[in-house]
Amino acid sequence: MLIPAQRTENYVPQTFEPLPGDFLLTDIYGWVGKGVAFGQFVIGDKSPYEHAALVLDSGEVVEAMPGGAIISPLSKYIGTKRTHRALFVRPPLEPWQRVLIGDFGRELAGTPYSFLDYASIALEHWKIRPQFIVDRVASSKHLICSQLVDYALREGGFQLFEDGRFHGDVTPGDLYRLAYAKPWAKFQTGLPVKL
Repeated sequence: MLIPAQRTENYVPQTFEPLPGDFLLTDIYGWVGKGVAFGQFVIGDKSPYEHAALVLDSGEVVEAMPGGAIISPLSKYIGTKRTHRALFVRPPLEPWQRVLIGDFGRELAGTPYSFLDYASIALEHWKIRPQFIVDRVASSKHLICSQLVDYALREGGFQLFEDGRFHGDVTPGDLYRLAYAKPWAKFQTGLPVKL
């Protein structure tokens, strides 16, 4: 889906076509979004976005949801019929990585969600997380949205974070800050974001 680009402060492409391995950050509407935003605030992870998804091929994304990871149409986030604003981020991937990440991301559909991961992130923030919580998060086959993005990119041979963080500690706010710390292409849909 090739569309005219909108201006962001850091990148002004002429056109933008999301590719497998790109990720997006977006809002969650309603009480769930307010709850996630409050949780982000409590742990000092303030971000204009509460959700992340991974771009696949064929005009689709995979996103972790409370009922499990689902494949959604990309048109939910881009184009004239979008229902959410989104910030698309393009990490510098090789073509083979994009194929691998897209295929792996598709396999993550159906992965269960875990609210325990939010508690784990909060406990780590307060430096009181017991090891058994880390072990539970590491051994589970559950992912929250930002973990799904990080996990798929890592499995495709691309390490988003170079600080040695536990993969279960990645939040949408972490992805947002990383996107603006790197010189990666970005594309904003919907309402403008104050950076």
